[in-house]
Amino acid sequence: MTSTSYPGRELELFAGAHRWKRYLAEEMAPFIGRRTLEVGAGIGGTTLPLARATKQKAAVWVCLEPDPALARELRASIDRGVLPAACEVRCGDIRSVAERESYDTILYVDVLEHILDDRAELLRAASHLSAGGYLVVLSPAHRWLYSEFDSAVGHHRRYTRRSLRDVVPRELEQTRLRYLDSCGLLASLANRLLLKQALPSEREIAAWDRFLVGPSTWIDRLTGHRVGKSLLGVWRRRS
Repeated sequence: MTSTSYPGRELELFAGAHRWKRYLAEEMAPFIGRRTLEVGAGIGGTTLPLARATKQKAAVWVCLEPDPALARELRASIDRGVLPAACEVRCGDIRSVAERESYDTILYVDVLEHILDDRAELLRAASHLSAGGYLVVLSPAHRWLYSEFDSAVGHHRRYTRRSLRDVVPRELEQTRLRYLDSCGLLASLANRLLLKQALPSEREIAAWDRFLVGPSTWIDRLTGHRVGKSLLGVWRRRS
């Protein structure tokens, strides 16, 4: 088992971004299967809205978290009934998953950018996908948006469609690759060029979630998901 401590406050800051979480859940819900592995589950900020969006379709949902403190927090959320009873918490990373285990869905939601060897990571993940299973990756987009915030929360990189596609194993078939949050891109650019903040405030996160995420949902569709501060990719293992 490999454990580590999460360096930033990103999870707590975005925990209240309910509109953003719902938007992500709507985008990801079609790819959630009966057996789901969520790598880097954090404090369950993605787990809960996805479970709600899929009406808790997953019979098994393994929350894999390398930070022992966050893993304890996840277990406490399950005990309190905040997270579905189907959830199981394991403290570790993809290397701690048994070779025989396979999943219908493997999630990396704002996680892959924290991993130094992303190519090797996804190669291991792909080996645990069942036939017809989905690999779902959400990551921050565009290297030119890399800011003090990315450095503060331990991001090694931001992705483009091409750079993310390049690290996904070739045996997986691309199903979806799109940018999200076109309005948020402008806010991120403002921080990159003007504010240069290591961390946004809770008030700023709340304002983005309240005033920018809603317009982004329809502007993203109008632009064909060609613009955005986040990148969502989905790949499928051929049956």
